Amino acid sequence: MLKRLVTLLLIVAMAASMTACKKTDDSKESGGASAGISKDKIKVAVIHIGNPADGAGYTYAHDQGIIAMQKELGLADNQIIRKNNVDDTDAVAIKTALEECVEEGAHIIFGTSWGYMDMMAEMAEEHPDIIFSHCSGYKSNDKNFNNYFGRIYQARYLAGIAAGLKTKSNKIGYVAAMGKDNAEVTGGINAFAMGIESVNPDAKVYVKVTNTWFDPTLEKQAAEALLDMGCDVIAQHADTTAPQLAAEERGVWGCGYNSDMTKDAPKAHLTAPIWKWGAYYTAAVKAVIEGNWTNENYFGGMGDGLVDISPLSENCADGTAEAIEAARKRILDGYKVFEGDIFDNEGNQICKEGEFLSDSDITGGKMNWYYRNVVAE
Repeated sequence: MLKRLVTLLLIVAMAASMTACKKTDDSKESGGASAGISKDKIKVAVIHIGNPADGAGYTYAHDQGIIAMQKELGLADNQIIRKNNVDDTDAVAIKTALEECVEEGAHIIFGTSWGYMDMMAEMAEEHPDIIFSHCSGYKSNDKNFNNYFGRIYQARYLAGIAAGLKTKSNKIGYVAAMGKDNAEVTGGINAFAMGIESVNPDAKVYVKVTNTWFDPTLEKQAAEALLDMGCDVIAQHADTTAPQLAAEERGVWGCGYNSDMTKDAPKAHLTAPIWKWGAYYTAAVKAVIEGNWTNENYFGGMGDGLVDISPLSENCADGTAEAIEAARKRILDGYKVFEGDIFDNEGNQICKEGEFLSDSDITGGKMNWYYRNVVAE
């Protein structure tokens, strides 16, 4: 009787083991968040707030990263799913785009705008076998939803040097997508202002907020208002080339964002803080293929090849290249940008000598102040 019982238990154990093995194999083929999938079967989706066909700006930069990833990993065109012009203030449009990506077989979905965050968090719970990766923001879960961004403030600091050396009026305008409480935007303004101060302590940065991530009309109107105030360099945390076009129309200078905008405003553009999103997209998709993707949030920098500035144009002042290269070396050698004695524009000390702000300080909602040479309404 005992022998029969032991035999029965062994049979049950073997059956369970075979079932477990089969489930593991099936999960690899289905592309679950913690499983691998063969390279020729993976499908990668990306949701854009604009259209890459614009040829410059935020969406274009992200799509260039997707293209770089596709080329590096050798994926076919039919393995890339794009959803363009998805308004990040329209929850229905966002959900529809995400659902279409799911229906079309996406294994990982990249959402490139801040406003996609809440819906991606919701959809990640509904589809645990699909990876949702959100650009910027702060939400994630412990399974299949993360966020990615980077130290663009390092490149902003370098662009500030170009602006500070070029201005004659010592008034530099900044078109900002969001107000002081948005750490992503404010961190960029502050780093840019610090770069300016490092070469021109008399210059000030004047900020106009559009309260939208994407609106060419409002972006241009904000730039024009800054130009009317006497600003002779226009910088931006705005998605399109509109502020640079406004600068060129007035015969002054500008620093774009996201991609090199020299071709769009050749007589005005100095340089631009740019993203090289392919560094992240390639690593993330490769991890999904190999089955070692984790929900760890990503925050890369200049040393990782994620951020930089575009090539300096011939519009830059003499000595700009040398000053920027010296600052670049300093950053790559460990300079934090937000370190040492830092005061806001209300006289409050934010950081002390020998200290620096951590990534969580910069991105976690604590960057809700403006640097001492920033003027904002």
